[in-house]
Amino acid sequence: MTHLAYRLLTPAVIALAAGLCLIAALAAVDLLESRTGKAVRTALAEAGIDWATAEADGMLVHLAGTAPDEAARFHALSAAGAVVDAAHVLDGIEVEPPNALSPPEFGVELLRNDGGISVIGLLPEATDRDALARTLSRIAGRKTVTDMLDSASHPAPDGWEAALDFGLEALERLESAKVSIAPGRVAINAISDSAARKARLERDLAAAAPEGLELALDISAPRPMIAPFTLRFLLDDGGARFDACATDSAVATEAILDAARQVGYVGTPDCLLGLGVPDPGWGQAVAEGIAALGRIGGGALTFSDGDVTLVARTGSDRARFDKAVADFEAALPAPFDLHAVLAEPVKVDGSGGEDGPAEFVATLSPEGLVQLRGRVPDALALAAAESYARSRFGRERIHAAMRIDPALPEGWPLRMLAGLEALSQLRNGSVIVQAGFVKLSGLTMDDTAKARIARTLSDRLGDAQDFQLEITYRAPPAVPDNRPSPAQCVARIGEILAKEKITFAPGSTDIEGSAVRVVDRIADVLRGCPGARIEIGGHTDSQGGEEMNASLSQRRAEAVLTALMARRVLTSNLTAKGYGESRPIADNGTEDGREANRRIEFRLIPAEDTDASEQPDQDTATAGDGGEDGQD
Repeated sequence: MTHLAYRLLTPAVIALAAGLCLIAALAAVDLLESRTGKAVRTALAEAGIDWATAEADGMLVHLAGTAPDEAARFHALSAAGAVVDAAHVLDGIEVEPPNALSPPEFGVELLRNDGGISVIGLLPEATDRDALARTLSRIAGRKTVTDMLDSASHPAPDGWEAALDFGLEALERLESAKVSIAPGRVAINAISDSAARKARLERDLAAAAPEGLELALDISAPRPMIAPFTLRFLLDDGGARFDACATDSAVATEAILDAARQVGYVGTPDCLLGLGVPDPGWGQAVAEGIAALGRIGGGALTFSDGDVTLVARTGSDRARFDKAVADFEAALPAPFDLHAVLAEPVKVDGSGGEDGPAEFVATLSPEGLVQLRGRVPDALALAAAESYARSRFGRERIHAAMRIDPALPEGWPLRMLAGLEALSQLRNGSVIVQAGFVKLSGLTMDDTAKARIARTLSDRLGDAQDFQLEITYRAPPAVPDNRPSPAQCVARIGEILAKEKITFAPGSTDIEGSAVRVVDRIADVLRGCPGARIEIGGHTDSQGGEEMNASLSQRRAEAVLTALMARRVLTSNLTAKGYGESRPIADNGTEDGREANRRIEFRLIPAEDTDASEQPDQDTATAGDGGEDGQD
């Protein structure tokens, strides 16, 4: 019995011991797995790996998750391998597939300056590179085009072709600019030669931009050099007004305007912001002068550089005049020199006859005919007046009926020539010159003419001189509905130039004398042909250096373009090009031949003309420039 019980108990004890060992082993494995998994997860967290999971299975560790790239997967395996044997790490990590290739960013930057045109960027392969090169070459003219473009085999994005076409159109309008082109967007940084030109470019470019295109404009206008730096303000029965207004800053403009409003001025003066001011206190000095004029009761105030002339109106109170002048003089900074006069009554007859006051009178008809009459001091002054008038208005357009009066005061010839110079800036009108007074009246279609004439007379007549301007500005006529063809426009310009030349003084680019009216008539024609693509070509004789003549001819062509712009001609389709001495039309060995070679040409540019220099005889209108070249 006892033996039997022992035999039965022994297996049970063994089984129990085995069960206890199994339980202990399983508990040990669970503890090991828990610790291993926790250690690996801690290592992954410390490595900043939050996308991976770690599960322990005995001695093995399973890593799972989606790595952003292959390097991240390797980083996770390394972190786990630092905790357990790398052979026990099972890699179940997946890697995100690489992104599909993004479309290239197409864009072009065009840079145009005196050196030519540079173009850099990336084009769609479908863009016609040859057509683009031809367009850039045509815009650059004789200057170089530097091509640094690349292309990519990808469809052109929406808005690309429209942006590229408009960017090229904008570049053609601008002499100095950077044009940045992207799909649906064009950004333009440019420099203009004047505030008026800047405003016109901004208006024209905004109007020409295709619908839906984002346009960013940054056009700057450098300040011009104004000489003499002139301001002229009048206060009389006609009210308060400016004949000319030049300032050096917005602060000065505001000070001048505030003073003008105090004496009755209404409106906003067209003040030219420029360089050349004689003193930083310009604005305050002018404001003091306007206030003095108001205290006197009227008259004319003229600043011409450092010379200040105050002419009180006839009949002003002497005591009030003296006090206002004294206060004004005390307030003026040192560089300014004041000349104040209380005007005597002026009788203007305008006939130049013997019974009237001593006068010299010149009249300019709408047809350009000039009559000179009145008094001159001697035969030399008479000859000088006729010669100067012929140079300004044309040799065959002068009729002289002057008489000699030796009793005329000193300085009379200078006053006569100043009056003729001023008259030449008008379409038609008259000038009356007396010993202490000059009156100019007439018509202009150039809204800058009045200020320019005021500067001229202030400079030529000198200190303490009284003059009166009655200049009417008339806007150019509207473009007619029955517009002529571009070829007809060039033909009409040719008829004008066949009768009279566009002249320049030797070595000069200033348009003056009869050339002013020639440009007026050409402007009338061009306003009826706003879409005609026309080249203004400048040509010289062979006198002087080749490079100097090329530069001179370019500047003269540009001067004509600028003069047309001032007459409200749309110049976006006009180009100026100087050819120097390279295209003679006569023998440079004779004076007549050299004079023929000194010329300005208007040439129609055909629609498919890729090189203006290849077609010199295509619908060309020619005028000699009349100056001696090679004399800069």
